[in-house]
Order: sequence, then structure tokens, then C-alpha cells
Amino acid sequence: MFAGAHSKMIVTLYTREGCHLCDEAKATMLPVIARANAELREIDIDDDADLRAMYNDSVPVIFVGANFFSRYRIDAQKFAKALQAAGGKS
Repeated sequence: MFAGAHSKMIVTLYTREGCHLCDEAKATMLPVIARANAELREIDIDDDADLRAMYNDSVPVIFVGANFFSRYRIDAQKFAKALQAAGGKS
């Protein structure tokens, strides 16, 4: 999901308040995102009825660019490889 040649890779985390798996996923992703010079966008599914219906029992859900990466738990090495493959620098 690039807007132009110098745009950062966007990692989207679908989350909700009080979700311990979301907190764990975010903590795992942040160092990798920083190394890759990517950008994390967090979206609270409870702020949108359609997103809540889609992801209610599935958070966290993680996308790298427009591509689904994972839900529930995240492996830092696989995440770094996915960012690199999508154009980030990890």
C-alpha cells in the first residue's frame, strides 16, 4: 500500500481496547516496523460496525500493505520477511 515512491509501507493492526493478544502482537511488531521504516496504523474494530462484524472474534488481524498477514499471534521473523517482501527494509 504505497502512495508514491517515497511512501512508507503501511502495516494495519485491527484491534480493540482490552485485547491482550492485540497488545502482544503490537509489542512484537513495533521493533520490526521501526527497523523497516514502515508505519503502523491501528484501527479499533469497535468504532465501525462493519469491521466489528468481520473481525469480532478474530483480533488482532494484521495486514502488510493490502495483504493479509496474520491473526491472533505473530512471529517476528515471519513478519520481518513479509515486510521485506512487500518493499520494506527489515
